[in-house]
Amino acid sequence: MAGRREPLAVLRAAVDRYGMIQAGDTVCVGVSGGKDSVALLALLSQLRRFYPQPFTLHAVTLDPCFDGEQTDYTAVAALCERLEVPYTVRRTQLWEAVKETLGEQNPCSLCARLRRGALHRTAVELGCNVVALGHHQDDAAETLLMSLLSGATLECFSPKSYLDRRELTLIRPLVFLKEREIAAYVRREALPVVASRCPVDGCTNRQQMKELIASLTPQYGDVADKITQAMQKTGLNGWGVE
Repeated sequence: MAGRREPLAVLRAAVDRYGMIQAGDTVCVGVSGGKDSVALLALLSQLRRFYPQPFTLHAVTLDPCFDGEQTDYTAVAALCERLEVPYTVRRTQLWEAVKETLGEQNPCSLCARLRRGALHRTAVELGCNVVALGHHQDDAAETLLMSLLSGATLECFSPKSYLDRRELTLIRPLVFLKEREIAAYVRREALPVVASRCPVDGCTNRQQMKELIASLTPQYGDVADKITQAMQKTGLNGWGVE
């Protein structure tokens, strides 16, 4: 699409298309402190002001405590106060569980599973019935390529899914937004970003997929957009709408 897209309008399009939010929902926003999660929090805070299905928000941060040290989320707490969103920080031992696997092929996969489990438990404890995650369009394209090239499968996360065991709905309202659009929004709104202290940040399979897509884009155009369009057309993992 030519010209700058308004992130709030793009987010709402995803929420509407997949019926992500229903009246009375209490949405737990997973906030790592990175640009994607703080953008998601700010955009959902804007959306709740006028969305025809009234909902409430609760922001949650799970601190991995890298090297046994707590991360300073004061800036995120200040943002939540300004947005009038309740904020909970849980200090965890995720890093202690993950660092033993750093020599293995998929430490990031284990970390992601542990974080998801902890976030889901926290959401239930706080009385939330929906969990919002900050995955965007580029994440979706990279995930599909990782599944294809590493596992010979075609799999991706869903824009919306339901966890029977936890009775939680998982939503990803940023799936139509590109990473560069989110970064521009964060800069424009001067949103606080907490730098990742993960020792393998930028050295992952996902980073390799990001670089692969970037190398293909000059010849084939917007590869990430084409991949997500294909998932919508085929209905892969809930991306299609009946």
